[in-house]
Amino acid sequence: MRRVSRRQFLYGGFGAGTLALAGCSTPGTSAVNTQPTIPPAAQGETVRLTYWAWITDLQVVADIWNEQNPHIQVDVSWIPGATDGGYQKLYSSLAAGAGPDLAQVELRALPEFMLVNGLVDLTRYGVEQYENRFDETLWGQVSFADGVYGIPQDSGPVGMYYRPDLFEEAGAEIPTSWVQWREAGRALKEKGIFLDSFPLTDGSVFTAHAMQAGATWFQAEEDSWVINMSDEATLDVARFFDEVVDEGLVTTQHEPYSPGWFAAASNDQIASLVSASWGDALLSGVSGAEGLWRVAPAPRWEHGYGSSTIGGSTSAVMANCQHPAEALEFAVWLNSHPEGIDGLIEHSGIGWSANPEHIGTPRQGPSEFFGGQEYNTEVFEPAAYDQNPDWQWWPIVQQTFSILGDEFRRKAQGLSLVDAVIAAEEATIEVFKNKGLSIRRADR
Repeated sequence: MRRVSRRQFLYGGFGAGTLALAGCSTPGTSAVNTQPTIPPAAQGETVRLTYWAWITDLQVVADIWNEQNPHIQVDVSWIPGATDGGYQKLYSSLAAGAGPDLAQVELRALPEFMLVNGLVDLTRYGVEQYENRFDETLWGQVSFADGVYGIPQDSGPVGMYYRPDLFEEAGAEIPTSWVQWREAGRALKEKGIFLDSFPLTDGSVFTAHAMQAGATWFQAEEDSWVINMSDEATLDVARFFDEVVDEGLVTTQHEPYSPGWFAAASNDQIASLVSASWGDALLSGVSGAEGLWRVAPAPRWEHGYGSSTIGGSTSAVMANCQHPAEALEFAVWLNSHPEGIDGLIEHSGIGWSANPEHIGTPRQGPSEFFGGQEYNTEVFEPAAYDQNPDWQWWPIVQQTFSILGDEFRRKAQGLSLVDAVIAAEEATIEVFKNKGLSIRRADR
């Protein structure tokens, strides 16, 4: 795990020679982490916290806490998901000097909120004492500039969902490597079955494949962000999927979990899906699928790691919070205590638990849907430990994903994925520069 230093974050990561966190703040906010810490409420005083999140029924889980902690009461308000309007609502509230005490913020979105002074550095309130309760890789993704800017809530370690009956029909082995995965696809194609779906419009899926292969697209150094989106690991992945798409082994017409994908999967036209742990619940939407699917580890590249991750959120304490010590106390309980984790799984459908000591009671034991397989402990628990520890998110992640999607769409006009990745790197560099952020290419 590589933790970014304070100098790297303030100067290198967000513009050389200027205090970018202070210089890019949202109107209405202040440099909250340069102000004196706010002491806990006086004994006997009741604190009310507001929490904005898009996961469902979070109030049910908060009420478990509320019953046990009458001095700290949490009120939950639902907001649209992330880029569907939730983040804009949060940015607007920050600009108005208002908004919630806590909010759901994706791991990949933390740097952008930090750029506008939107988050409290929780080291100012003793968060270090809780570090050992959370997955080391996830803790690294919330740690910047010698500070911690969110409590990990969940992640999405990647495995492979598959139909053993369709593999058997095609005479294909269940793959353990990506080379074997491609070979299985060729056998399945002869039966008129797609191996998987490769979404050309969702850059996060390709990003996860590159992450698994050992790529590290961004690093913060002394005087700038260093970009390396077209490193050999990434280009190897792009070449591989160029061949797979060109051979017609995967469908590019249906994004995973879209209506078209569900229809194709229900009609036995898709044999597998390399996706995140949270995909298990979505697979239940495939008509007649119960008992037909199983889960295996993700195929491996010749280099890199056994898995990667798609998605993942945090509980972040927002800059306008008037009770950060109490907000931290609740966030740690919610995301590390067995009662909080079990409640989040049962009522809110979160992804993989951020506490490696408790994957969640609902996720233990055999699954009827997956034919009695104990897939969570067999597949996703090991996958959560076999991640790329050097991966860092950067301040314009969603824009980079959109750029990748725009470039990948040109595959239909003959552009290769390799060329698309190179073009996306150039476009991302321009976005950094337009935002006044210092960036340079990696030495190769």
